[in-house]
This record gives sequence, C-alpha cells and structure tokens, in this order.
Amino acid sequence: MIKQFLSKLPRKLPKADQVDSLGGDPGNINANFSNGFQCTNVGSALSSKLNVVKRVSSAVFPTSIAAGVEPVEAHLSFKDVSNSQKPNLFVSKLNLCCEVHDYSDSEKQDLKRQTLIELVDFVSSGSAKFTEPAIAAVCKMCSVNLFRVFPPKYRSNCGGGETEDEEPIFDPAWSYLQIVYDLLLRFISYCSLDAKVAKKYIDHSFIVRLLDLFDSEDPRERDCLKTILHRIYGKFMVHRPFIRKAVSNIIYRFVFETERHNGIAELLEIFGSVISGFALPLKEEHKMFLWRALIPLHKPKSVGIYHQQLTYCVVQFIDKDPKLAGTVIKGLLKYWPITNSQKELMFISELEEVLEMTSMVEFQKIMVPLFRRIGYCLNSSHYQVAERAHLLWNNEHVLNLITHNRQVILPLVFSALERNAQNHWNQAVLNLTLNLRRMFCEMDEELVVACQHKLEEEDSRLRVAAEKRRLTWERLETAAGLQPLAGNILGSVKPATCSVAC
Repeated sequence: MIKQFLSKLPRKLPKADQVDSLGGDPGNINANFSNGFQCTNVGSALSSKLNVVKRVSSAVFPTSIAAGVEPVEAHLSFKDVSNSQKPNLFVSKLNLCCEVHDYSDSEKQDLKRQTLIELVDFVSSGSAKFTEPAIAAVCKMCSVNLFRVFPPKYRSNCGGGETEDEEPIFDPAWSYLQIVYDLLLRFISYCSLDAKVAKKYIDHSFIVRLLDLFDSEDPRERDCLKTILHRIYGKFMVHRPFIRKAVSNIIYRFVFETERHNGIAELLEIFGSVISGFALPLKEEHKMFLWRALIPLHKPKSVGIYHQQLTYCVVQFIDKDPKLAGTVIKGLLKYWPITNSQKELMFISELEEVLEMTSMVEFQKIMVPLFRRIGYCLNSSHYQVAERAHLLWNNEHVLNLITHNRQVILPLVFSALERNAQNHWNQAVLNLTLNLRRMFCEMDEELVVACQHKLEEEDSRLRVAAEKRRLTWERLETAAGLQPLAGNILGSVKPATCSVAC
C-alpha cells in the first residue's frame, strides 16, 4: 500500500535535467519563476556548472538562432578560454559591442573600442567559425553601430556633395567606426563564410541601408564602403541585380531631384569594375543602365567631382560594345554645357576618349551634329575651350576619321576657322587655327578653295541682306517723321503709304 502510494509521487530530477527542462519548455519556465526558491536553485546550479556562462539576450538574437548558444563572459580574453568556448565568446563580445554609448563616456568608449580590436584580431587569425548565430551577431552589431541618419548639410554651395574647393568633414566617431568597417570587410571576405546562410542576414534591407551610408561627408567612410560593397557584389551573386537597381535609384534621385550626394564618385568607381566584368553580348538591362543612369549624370553642375569615374564607366561600355559609341556621343551633345566653360573642357576630353574607340560606321552616323558643336568650340571666346577643340586634330585616330569624311566635316568648321583667323583675341588659338588651315590645305586643297568660295558667297549674301534691312529701316523712319501730330491721339490717322519689300 505504502509502496503504491510512493510510486505515484514525482521523482526529483537531477540538477542538469532541471536546467535542460528550463531551457526547453516554456511551461516549466513559468512554473519555476512562480516559485522563488526554485528559481534561486536554478541560478546557483547554472553558476556552479559554468563559472563564466551568461544567458543570451533575446533582444539581440532570435530564439531560433540563440537556441543552444551560451556565450562566455564577454570581458574574458580569447586566450583565456578553450577552443570550444571561443565561438561563444566571439558572440558574447559582439553582443557587448551592440551597446551604443554616449561620446562623453570615454571609459565605456575605450572598452568598446578595445573589444572591437579583439574581434578583428580574432577574425584575422583565421580561428573564427561563422556559424549562423555568429553571422547573425556580426550583422546585428554592424547594423547597430553603422546605420545612422546623417545630420542636415549646411554647405553653402547648391551643387551636390563636396566641391573641389571645400574641405572634407570628418566624423568624430571614426576611431571606432573604422574598426567596425574593418570587421565587416574581413567577415565578408572570410574564405569559409557560407554565402547561402549569410545572405539571409546581408539581405536587401541591409544593402539599402549600407548604400545610404555613401552619402557620408567623411571620405574615409566612403572609401571603406566602396570596398565592402564591391566584396558583397562579388560574393553574393543573388544580390547583384538588386544592387544595380538600388544604385540606379540613387543616381536617378541625384540627377532629377536633389543634385546632392557625396558618394557618386565612389559608386561609379565600383561600377567601373562591375561593367568590365559584364558578359557579352550585353544584356538589355545593362544598356538601360548606360542610357538612363550614366549619360544623364553629365547634366548636374557638380559633374567635375565624379567626371573621371563617369568617363571610365562610359569607356568600359564602349569597349564591350563599340556600337554604343554613337549613343554616348548623342548623350554628350544633349547635355553639352553652353555657359559653363569648365564643364565644356571636360566634355571635350571625354569626347576624345570616346572617339578613339569609335568605328568609322558609327562615326558617320553622328559626325554632322558633332562637328557643328565642335565648330562652336573652335570659335569659343574662352581660349581654353577653343584650344582644347583644336587639339582634337592631334589625335591620330580622330584625324583619320576626319580625313576620310573631310567632304562633310570641313564645310562645317571652315567658317569658324576663318572667324578665328580674322579676329580671335588669343594668340595661341590664332596659331592653332593657322596650323589647322594649313593641315586642311595639305589634305585637300581643292576642297579648301571650294569652301573659301562658298564662304565668300555666303558673306556677300549676308551683306546684301543687311544692306536691304538698313534701307528698309530708313524708309520706315522717314515715313514716320513725315506724319503730322494729331490733336486727338484717339483720332483716326491715315497711315502713310510706303512700299517696302521686307
């Protein structure tokens, strides 16, 4: 009887079993927390079993990821724990670095900086094992520390981003931000990192917020971001279309809305490398990026900040598909500056690079509007623009294209050369004009004579038309002077008859 009664009583679990049931069954957790004594026993059991064990915060890691992870005390060194505990210590230190401290608290800032340096050294040593909890912890820590809203810009200029004359602005938090960027770069570049697992945490949202950081006014941060985004593009193939689309959206907003962004040069530098890796034949999506994003980037006033990178991207496209040269030149003519001489100099330099890669067939499609524009540049009152336009003839490939199409090109630029020879104020431009005329004479003297006669006929026609207009105005003034002054302004005045042929 007594044995039957005793057999129905619940048996006492060992301490280890109590801990396992506490971690695995939510019902047991609630029951144990309702009894203060049992909760104390559990706490003492944990501390006696592992001296340096700390429970993971559910605010940092999801329950599904943190299950079974018991990070070691974060303030310990990696040298002071066994190899089996190092992954847990790594997660604990990442968890500690998720805390954001006030800049005035130098003690906590120094501790956080020292912890970040330990993390970088641990990853650099090759001892890190990036399990899913570790991947989640790295992405969480980087998100907390890096992703932030920049203060409003108070720069005096209306253009986008920094100008060549302005001093860059440096972030006061760079001392630890640099270490976070270094850790993120080493994490993404880690040879044993499983991209299939990591892509769940380095997702579209993470990439968009990373791209937002390119608007930082600190050039050191933009340089780090440039390297990291390039590694992400190379490692996560599944994200490549999204990255191209997101960068396109940044460019659209910059060109057509704000004309303010600090990181256009860095983004173009990344895409210069990306474009060189495009497979042939080029996809329609890539050509659309050239037409809709790169060519309109010639429009903003601040194009000088990123023009070198932009030119490189454009040249890479033409190198992949020479048929795109005509499209690029049409785009340059569309956005050609009229009153900005510095932009005009950049456009002529880019035009020369494009023409060097242009075939004869593509050149013939656009040579008429192109050399009409070059004619205006030859005759520019800004001596640098006129000088740079004359120097196009020094390029052997461009000269070859002009020579084969001189019947069309020479009549387009001959009048500009004549006006320069007669009245251009700059002696250097005048000398270049005379050299160019001499070159055309050696190339085709008959064509030069024909252009000269045509220009003289045109000048004669213009003089006759001008004289005709002068006589017409004289007749009108004489007719107006003969009219009597009417006493009543509103009275009807008989108009003077004057046969004027206009």
